Amino acid sequence: MLLHLATLLTCSRGIGPALALDASEQPTPTHAHVAYGPDPRNVLDFWQAAGKDPRPLLIYIHGGGWITGDKTQKMPAFQPFLNQGISCAAINYRLAPEHPLPAPVHDAARAVQFLRTKASDWNIRTGRIALTGPSAGACTSMWLLLHEDLANPQAADLVLRESTRVCAAAVTVGQTSIDPKVIEGWLGPNVLQHPMIYQAVGEQTIGAALRNYDRHRGLYVEFSPIQHVDSHDPPLFMTCSAELDLPSRDAGHGIHHPVFGVKLKEKSDQVGHECHLVIPGASKSERYRDADHFLLTKLLAK
Repeated sequence: MLLHLATLLTCSRGIGPALALDASEQPTPTHAHVAYGPDPRNVLDFWQAAGKDPRPLLIYIHGGGWITGDKTQKMPAFQPFLNQGISCAAINYRLAPEHPLPAPVHDAARAVQFLRTKASDWNIRTGRIALTGPSAGACTSMWLLLHEDLANPQAADLVLRESTRVCAAAVTVGQTSIDPKVIEGWLGPNVLQHPMIYQAVGEQTIGAALRNYDRHRGLYVEFSPIQHVDSHDPPLFMTCSAELDLPSRDAGHGIHHPVFGVKLKEKSDQVGHECHLVIPGASKSERYRDADHFLLTKLLAK
């Protein structure tokens, strides 16, 4: 059971950075810059694991507040997964504010669907697909994990007929809500200064986003992962920083604050959803050593 927030707040700061590699430090992709949709940003890289039977797949979704970033940056180390027979992919997606929500998140959903269409060609085990990513990539990963399936069996576009459901997600410093009226109460006003919160809905300032809040409220609610969690959702592993002091000191501290994880873990516990929260010095998983252990266990399950 998660420690009460008041107890967590007494814990010390400090967390070592998660392992993050650039493309030059990864193995060469089997397939590079493959288009999964019509936009120039709709491209992915794929690393095919050896093995005769269909292989599980880990998909990396990059961070950057939905406004910057690239599939080649701050990646997890893929080689340990490839060594275990798990294929890997990394995706790009359209960016706000030019392409506000739902574009960045629905692009990631389409990438999952596209990869399912490649199951035969790329030897993918479609029942064992998991997601990972930091920050906004974590938010997208959690949204896909917890949201109802977006598959449309009647779609003229055959990619959109495929399922968006995955078997697990392991994320780092993710946002579990992007609703400014919610997160200001959790974290204080500084979090609202991060451009993710207003540019995600196409605004240039937080003042404009708040003035037009009624217009944007539907997007803020829909793309807050905490709104979708229930007991039937696949398991989640969240890793947060240890910087639990409140209110948040600045925009960067606020947008990656551990309270995002605390709030989702509390709701998951309430509804009976499997959720593991790691906050160094404050909270740990009783079942898994770390995110890699969690992902390997879920992806290699029979």
